Amino acid sequence: MLPLLRSRRLAHRCFPQCKLLPTSYFSSTADTRRASNPSRTSPPPIQVLLTESAGRGVFATRNIEHGELIHTAKPLVSHPSLSSIDKVCYFCLKNTPRSSGIEAQKELFCSEECREQAKGFYEVEKKADWSAFVAYCRTRALKYPLLAKRLACMVISGMASADSMDVLQPALLSAEMISLMEEELDLLRAALKDAAMTDEQLTFLTIGWYAGVLARIRINAFRIELAGGSYEDLLALAAASVESEAAVGNAVYMLPSFYNHDCDPNTHIVWVENVDATLKALRDIKAGEELRICYIDASMGRDARQNLLSNGFGFECRCSRCMSND
Repeated sequence: MLPLLRSRRLAHRCFPQCKLLPTSYFSSTADTRRASNPSRTSPPPIQVLLTESAGRGVFATRNIEHGELIHTAKPLVSHPSLSSIDKVCYFCLKNTPRSSGIEAQKELFCSEECREQAKGFYEVEKKADWSAFVAYCRTRALKYPLLAKRLACMVISGMASADSMDVLQPALLSAEMISLMEEELDLLRAALKDAAMTDEQLTFLTIGWYAGVLARIRINAFRIELAGGSYEDLLALAAASVESEAAVGNAVYMLPSFYNHDCDPNTHIVWVENVDATLKALRDIKAGEELRICYIDASMGRDARQNLLSNGFGFECRCSRCMSND
């Protein structure tokens, strides 16, 4: 059984307000990553294009071999789950057991590098009392508001722009859902106001912004399940992680959010030891072929898969496996 992907994309025509990025955007981001990592000698062998029926998709620009690393991705925003917050790095989500010899602290960092990279948003976060906000999320089993909170602190610190998620497709929210979000937003704003954030710093933090961010997080967030160990052991370890529901947090990415679903995918997304996503080919992929991942447990029967994808992700799967009633 493959790790579950907690994400979905709907046809772009359903969301005319959503921006389309030119392929050059992804080339430039790949070049940036490559410049900071000399071991990379070529950009990812992929490009983002419009599909006929599923909005944007990721396509191979050359033949890709079975098992080949396609690309890795760092998150736009991530946050540990409330059950793992004292067990994983507050920045990269790497398993980080608390040492009895270390001075007691509320959040853990696995390294000074992670502490430094988190410095911007963490300097904002640690000034606020989040007890009411966290209690609200905990009693209602909410996880996505934690990502919105983290993003808000990133915006305030200058680590991210308020519109950094606008390129991602949003879920359709009812008036009732938006109304419920107002209470979350009030708690978020209150915590930041009590932490001496100015009205000017919080100008962006409106119900429009908050609802828009959550609408995008809802269908683009990945549940992070760390497999650990070597890639050779990855599938077995990841399967065990899924079965034990060992999620350590959630994250939103840019490029991985453009992968469409297939019940017989040709691409696999995994997390080895931290929040950095790794995408590898499950079989040989030809140039021009769309790369697809599986959003759910592919071992389920067709009816169960269709029901889960329809009710949970909002679309009817018409992949070759579903069309053949497999």
